[in-house]
Formats: sequence, C-alpha cells, structure tokens
Amino acid sequence: MEILAFGVQADEQPLIEAAFRGLHEVHCLDVFLNEDTAPIAAGHEVISTSVNADLNARVLRTLAAGGTRMVAQRSTGFNNIDLDVAEELGLTIARVSSYSPYSVAEFAWTLAMAVNRRIVRAAARTRDFDFRLDGLMGRDFHGRTVGVMGTGKIGEAFTRIAHGFGMRLLGWDVAENPACTALGMRYVEKGELLAAADLVSLHVPLLPATRHLIDADALRSMKDDAVLVNSSRGGLIDTEALVGELRRGRFRGVGLDVYEAEAGLFFLDKSLEAITDDTLARLVTFPHVLVSSHQAYYTHDAVGQIVEATVRNVTDYAAGRHNENVLVPATADA
Repeated sequence: MEILAFGVQADEQPLIEAAFRGLHEVHCLDVFLNEDTAPIAAGHEVISTSVNADLNARVLRTLAAGGTRMVAQRSTGFNNIDLDVAEELGLTIARVSSYSPYSVAEFAWTLAMAVNRRIVRAAARTRDFDFRLDGLMGRDFHGRTVGVMGTGKIGEAFTRIAHGFGMRLLGWDVAENPACTALGMRYVEKGELLAAADLVSLHVPLLPATRHLIDADALRSMKDDAVLVNSSRGGLIDTEALVGELRRGRFRGVGLDVYEAEAGLFFLDKSLEAITDDTLARLVTFPHVLVSSHQAYYTHDAVGQIVEATVRNVTDYAAGRHNENVLVPATADA
C-alpha cells in the first residue's frame, strides 16, 4: 500500500521511512494538508497528516472524491478534524492516542523555568558580552503553589516534577487522578486554583467546553506575578485578552508552545515575510513572554512512538482491523 504523508518535518522523515520500510511504501511531503493541498492526495487510499492539518468538511470531501479512504493523524488531538463529515463519507480516521507524556511535561517546565529565570534575555545579552544581572532576577519555585489544569498522563508527569521541586500542588480536572492525590495534590475549583497558584500549567484537550478556558475573567483572577504556561492547545487561552493583561504589566512570565491561530504559521519559515497576525506580533514583543513553535512533543522518544503507532494504525486498516486509535471506523455500506 502507498501512503502519502503530509507535514513531515526534516527530523521526522527518516523515522517515518524506516518504520514503514518493508511494510508499506510511504512518500513524505513537507507541505501541510489544507484546502489548497488536498488535491495532491488524489489516488492515495491512505494519507497521514500532522497536528496542524486542516481536515474540515471541504478537505475531507476533496480527499474522499480523490479516492482516500483512511486518514492516519500523527497526533493525539483531533480538534482539527470534522469527524461527523468523515463518518458521513465513510472515511476511517485514526490518531495516536498516547505517546511519551514526559516530552510535553518536561518542555512545559522548560518554558516555566525559562521565563522565571529570564533565560532568553540572559542568553541574548551574553552573546553581546553583556554580563550584567540587571533585570534577570528570578525566584524559587520551591515552596510556592502550582496549579495543574488537566491531570491526565501529561499533567501527572508535570505534577511529579513539581513535587520534586517541593511545591504545593493544586489540581483541576473532571476526575481526580489517584497518582496525583498520592503526591499531595488537592483538587479545587477553577477559580480557587487560578487565584492561589504562582504557576499555572494547562494540560487539557481543546473541546468546545474548554475553548478559552483561560478567558479575560480567568486572567484577571490570577496573581499579578503568576507564571502561565500552555503546552496543550492554543485555543485554551483567549490570546487577545492575554495581550491586554500583559499590556497592563501583569504576570511574571508567560510560556506558550501553542497559539490559537498557529495554523499557517507554526512549522513554517516566515522570517522573510511580513507577519499579518497583529496579536502574535504584539505577543512576542513582551520581554517576559516566550513563544515556541509547538515543539513540546518533539523528542526522538515521543516522535518514534507516534510513528510506530501510525504504522500500526495503517497496518490494521489494511488488514481490516480497528484498534483503540480509531476515531471514525469506515461503515460497511459507505
């Protein structure tokens, strides 16, 4: 079977090619799947997509018309896929239900430490042989309070690191994680967590109920000197409201690995182009804000697991099997 893989990063390509070798033929593209690129998939029964693919109704209909019957997404989140239309078209949609939670949890802590200890500013200074300490003073996380919003596998891994720092642990989720409570986490309402936490880290999926989970009211309820980290999905934060609070001089630091309008920007080289996204352009001007390009998952371990799961998804589809990663199975009469 011949698979067309969209949105493949240079570091990712050899892992994908090696994993599929001897099983299926795979062709890797560095372009992302969207309405403009969907016609490229014509004639390919199976395609693989990246986290920033746009699988809206029009894209899915174009894929189906071109003969595609299965989409294997190389990510856990699937908020970018119109699952109802996929089911209507009889497409099989699969994702990667889990991979190394440590990759994201460790990167979330990297962002938290970087903005707290002013690492980016310090690195830029020392490149110019400016070794002053003015404006670089951080603070200990030890003894302070962390609020973990979403305590699944990634949130749990993040909590274990926080416990190692000696922090007070607050959690918010629809269900308590016994592993987190065993570490001393106390589950509280969202408002209490935001008001008490010195560090807030987001680890919940993007759903209609969680879109703009951190809205203007939530931001106003946080401590003026809190650190906010988001390594989950950009839509969890109302970015316009965040910029407004930052302009008022609030928050010790903000670390964002995701951005709600990142499609068409992240994973691409825009260095020679004018950025028309005024919100993002304003956001990156704040010296205590660090924006990275959705790279929290991007470790050899995690990407390797993602690729292995994708190969299994495709192989099971070819054999007529469904595994736990299938979101929409093809119907018999489709």
